[in-house]
Amino acid sequence: MTIRLHDTATRQLRELDPVIPGHVGIYHCGLTVQGPPHIGHIRKEVVFDVLRRWLERAGYDVTIVANVTDIDDKILAKGEEQGRPWFAVAYENERALHAAYEVLGCRPPTYEPRATGHVPEMIEMMQTLIEKGHAYAADDGSGDVYFDVRSWPSYGELSNQKVDDMLPAPDAPPEGKRDPRDFALWKGHKDGDPESASWPTPWGRGRPGWHLECSAMAAKYLGHEFDIHGGGLDLRFPHHENELAQSRAAGQPFARLWMHNAMLNLGGSKMAKSVGNTLMVSEVVKRVPAPALRYYLAAAHYRSIIEFSEEALAEAATAYERIEGFVRRAVALTGPVEPGEVTLPFAHAMDDDLSVPAALAEVHRVVAEGNRLVTENDVEGLRLALASVRAMLDVLGVDPLSAHWAQSSGGDDRTHEALGTLVEALLEQRQEARANKDFATADRARDQLAAAGVEIEDTAQGPRWKVLDN
Repeated sequence: MTIRLHDTATRQLRELDPVIPGHVGIYHCGLTVQGPPHIGHIRKEVVFDVLRRWLERAGYDVTIVANVTDIDDKILAKGEEQGRPWFAVAYENERALHAAYEVLGCRPPTYEPRATGHVPEMIEMMQTLIEKGHAYAADDGSGDVYFDVRSWPSYGELSNQKVDDMLPAPDAPPEGKRDPRDFALWKGHKDGDPESASWPTPWGRGRPGWHLECSAMAAKYLGHEFDIHGGGLDLRFPHHENELAQSRAAGQPFARLWMHNAMLNLGGSKMAKSVGNTLMVSEVVKRVPAPALRYYLAAAHYRSIIEFSEEALAEAATAYERIEGFVRRAVALTGPVEPGEVTLPFAHAMDDDLSVPAALAEVHRVVAEGNRLVTENDVEGLRLALASVRAMLDVLGVDPLSAHWAQSSGGDDRTHEALGTLVEALLEQRQEARANKDFATADRARDQLAAAGVEIEDTAQGPRWKVLDN
């Protein structure tokens, strides 16, 4: 099996070539936890969760690292604004991030390191860069440490820019910089900053710059060379450009392949807290079921912009409901069927730069075939179709029969069993009443079920039911 992915660095499709055969190491930049995650943030989590699931299905062991930036100017500002310790703000929003992972069925990262837990690694990296002539401590007494972009001829290679065309780095005042484009590796402690937001270094107390932390943590958990580095396209410059420069300048090969997902826009602009056009995951899942939101976020190609609209979200929810309806109807005829093998067209689509739109087209094709088999009461053929559909949905993380969605849909197995028993009893009463032409009693049973949120569908094979979402 050959998996090709689009490399942002080379701007072409490249075959995945793991550093360690049979193992894929992935680092994707997590959140700066100054606020709870919106669905633009979680699109990236869904993209890399699908990538991980496909690589595992293809037989690779996967280590996936997603950091948490828990110290930052914005977090300090939020703490001051709210009259709370900065670390309380960070921890609260980190918990919100974990809740969003859980709601949308994203598996937790293998490792989820915090920036504040890796200061020694950062200090060591700064010392290496200073010794190699690629970084310097500011001589203005600020305690800042900067990367010297002019010392690294390849700076700008990831974003395809020249240094002279770049704007000054806005991460610190220019007074202590040799060049205004130099970026902060370390920020010296300022008067008025909480003492708890600083750590001792050879250059004075301070805290990490945004870019340094990711290079230090990637090296610790994945080694000096690893397979895939990714994140949202908005991170390509300056964040990933700076990571690449400082890691390579320190003598580390760093990432072999770069993947960036496109943005989720609202009102024509990137969804962002700073713009004020965000939709929180916790709010959107009140309007559509959580697996339908995940389906919506996964359905577009990861390199395509999603222009959010309520209409598109509703269409995705309807499409997912059709798939879920087939799965539940099929199970009613076949009994339990475990996920089997994905189809060749699905595999080819996923191997071709994670082409989820083509993969979903194959899912819907097999679902249509499965619905025909339901009509024909072809149980054996239906078993094969259902096993294949479940396998493909599992890769995308939207199999309605998976343990995650069965659990998140409410109640334990005994609750579902009890509900099923009660519904089947009422359906039996209704069928008996219809057979006796007692339509008033039959209608009353149907109304009772409808009032309880249970929808009945009369088919040639008998009545089927499902619990409607609130």
